[in-house]
Order: sequence, then structure tokens, then C-alpha cells
Amino acid sequence: MRVFATPKVIVSKCMEFEACRYNGGKINEALIAKLGEYVDFIPVCPEVEIGLETPREAIRLVTDGEATQLIQPKSQLNLTEQMKGFAQEFLANRKEVDGFVLKSRSPSCAITDAKVYANVEKSPVIRTGSGMFTERVLALFPFLPIEDEGRLKNFILREHFFTHLFTVADFRIVKQSRKINELINFHAKNKYLFMACNQEKVRELGRVIGNHSGEQMERVFQVYEKGLYELFSIPIKATSHINVCQHVFGYFSKYLTIAERTHFIQLLEQYREKKIPLSSLIGILRSWCYRFENKYLLNQTYFEPYPEGLIAISDSGKGRAFS
Repeated sequence: MRVFATPKVIVSKCMEFEACRYNGGKINEALIAKLGEYVDFIPVCPEVEIGLETPREAIRLVTDGEATQLIQPKSQLNLTEQMKGFAQEFLANRKEVDGFVLKSRSPSCAITDAKVYANVEKSPVIRTGSGMFTERVLALFPFLPIEDEGRLKNFILREHFFTHLFTVADFRIVKQSRKINELINFHAKNKYLFMACNQEKVRELGRVIGNHSGEQMERVFQVYEKGLYELFSIPIKATSHINVCQHVFGYFSKYLTIAERTHFIQLLEQYREKKIPLSSLIGILRSWCYRFENKYLLNQTYFEPYPEGLIAISDSGKGRAFS
């Protein structure tokens, strides 16, 4: 059983933590509640933090050309500088943050779907974009896993987020050690996971660890970290997962019955057609690792990239966007 580092995740406080939405409500999110068993949450409500009451009059993003302002229409308050100032102060010194789960459609916390209006009063939505707090998140932590609760209902995006999150948290512990042996072990146990991400980048990271140019250890970790983040910059393609699964399948194929081989090949096709999650394939491959006592493969994070308890969260089918 793999021992996981505990990720530190900034989360919108209105989801599961506190009734701080503009209407005085709190949102019950099963995913947030379940994830809380495995991570350390850092809840925040940017709107309350800049002095707005609960409940409160709605705020909206308004464009005046190139710039976007955060306005409370009823009071005519311009909250732009307060929000930008809070976001900078809150985020700037967060050295131990591994990811974010933020509220969709929020003018402060949305990642991509906050409504931006043409004017303060009775005007059309001209585009969507990031909330004002999230703009600073994306500027300061562009390579960390960042998602909203809506997109995480998609099992493909959810699996990628969890995998990214727990890998980053694990690396944070390795980075704190500043020991080359710890970095070598980290790279070795993530071999198949990283191969699924980008095989060329895996070779590049191997050269970084080799350090043939004699760089200082601080520099080695910095370069490796940058490459690690780039590995997860986009969700892993289904075809890449299939290639890795076929490679691992090759370890066991000759020991399996015809029915077992046929069943697994059928599951590969179902995954290719986006009918099942990756965890369905991983579960079978991992069982064969135990059955045939392959200790090398059992040490690979690819077979348990995040805690098994998180697999139980069901997919609603909403917001589906496959790679």
C-alpha cells in the first residue's frame, strides 16, 4: 500500500466549509468532502476577506475596454483594488501549496467561466474569463493543479487533477530533503506515469538528474521541478495511457488465459471510446502485479497515482471534455 504525502489545497470556503455565498448559502460538494480525507484544505472566501458581508449584494466583472473591474452594482462600489491587494497578500507567501479547487462561475474564484459584462447595469455578457482572485492564482502558480468543482465531475479531468496533485505533493517532500538519492528514487518510481505524460520529457529529466555538467544541487532541483510541472501542463492523452497499459500488459500476457487477455483488450477499447475511466484498467494491471509478484511494477506510482478511496467518486457526465 502506497504512503501518500498530504497535499495542501486552497479551496473556496463556500464549498462545504462555511455559509459565505452572496445569498448566505453553503454548497454541499461530495467531492470536496471526500477529498478532505486525504488533503489539508486551506479555505478562503476572497469576497468576505475584502470586507463584504454575508449575505451581500452581488458583484460582477465589468470591462471598460482593456481593463476589467470588479463592481458591486447596487452600491456602485469598485472593489478591484481591494481584491487584487488581498489576492497578492494572501498568495504571495504561500510556499507550501500543491493545488486549488475553486468555485466555478464566481466573479472572484472562477477559473474560466466568470461572466464579464459590458456595463455595470443591465448589460449583456460579452465574454467569460477568470475571477479576479483566480487571475492572481494563475499568475503565481501557473503549473500547479487548478480546477473547479464543475469540471471535476468529469472523471477524465478528475483523474488528471488527482494524479497531478499527489505527484506535486510528493515532490514537495523530496525537494525539502535536497538529497539526490531521494530525487533519483522519485524519478524511478514515477517512470511509467511520466512516460504516459511525455516520453521525451522523461528522458530530459533523467539527464537533469545525471547532472553531467556538475550543477549545484539547488539548481538541479529547480530545473527538475520546472520539467515536472511541464509534464502535467495538459491532461494525458488516452492514447498515451493505452500505450503504457499495453507495455505493462506485455509483462503478464504469456501467463494469462485467452479469456483474460481478450477481456483486457476489450477494456482497452472501452477506455479508448471513453466509456470507462483509466482506473478500471489500472485496477486489473495492479492485480496482476500482485498475482505474479512483480515488485518492480508494484513500486510504480502509475498503478496507484492517488488514494484508492478517491476512485469511488462517481462521474455525473457533466462538463465532459476529453483529451
